[in-house]
Amino acid sequence: MSLNELLHYLRLGGVTLAILLLASVVALGVAIERLIALWGVSERSRTLGETVQKHLLRGDVAAARTAAERSDAVAADIFLAGFDRMERVKLNGGGVESAVERERAQVGLKLRRNLWVLATIGSITPFVGLFGTVAGIMKSFKDLGLDVDAGGTGGTAAVMTGISEALVATAVGILVAVQAMVFYNYFQARLSRVLVELRLMGDEFVELLKERPTPPAPAAPAPEATARGDASHA
Repeated sequence: MSLNELLHYLRLGGVTLAILLLASVVALGVAIERLIALWGVSERSRTLGETVQKHLLRGDVAAARTAAERSDAVAADIFLAGFDRMERVKLNGGGVESAVERERAQVGLKLRRNLWVLATIGSITPFVGLFGTVAGIMKSFKDLGLDVDAGGTGGTAAVMTGISEALVATAVGILVAVQAMVFYNYFQARLSRVLVELRLMGDEFVELLKERPTPPAPAAPAPEATARGDASHA
């Protein structure tokens, strides 16, 4: 299709085609934004999870918390929620599991942000295109009626030309819907995998908090050393 033909169809499409093209641009923008937001999410979270795990296996909760505070991974919010709850558990009697699960759900909502736009575009653009086609066909038949009343001879050829041009709206609507749904399904599959990894990290984190070794208490001074110290002061 040449540039002149493309411009011709754009002019014929009118408002309907403009809406469809705008929806296509919006879908592409959302896809790019989500790609940037999700870039390296699994890798950063996995690296932080391994670091926190090493510290907790040694019983060093302070170092594990510091690592989470310094990280920009999404898993850091989950770990910090668990650490905060652990500090209050002695007073409030709550559970770390519920705090970790709530924060994981919040992280999931953040990761899914704007995906509803892709789903909406994918579901409504075929109908928008169909509306444009129906409107174009109605206009073609109206023009045919006016032509007949005026004694014209355009007849069926004019109607067929108008209908073929009106079908462009349906074709564009389907293409935009396919584009949006491909993006949506890709992100849904990717986020499903990421959320499963975060759930596993959260479960392992809770288990390590419960099973972490208790740091050894400082040794008390020997009675002989205490007695000698008292004697020297005397």
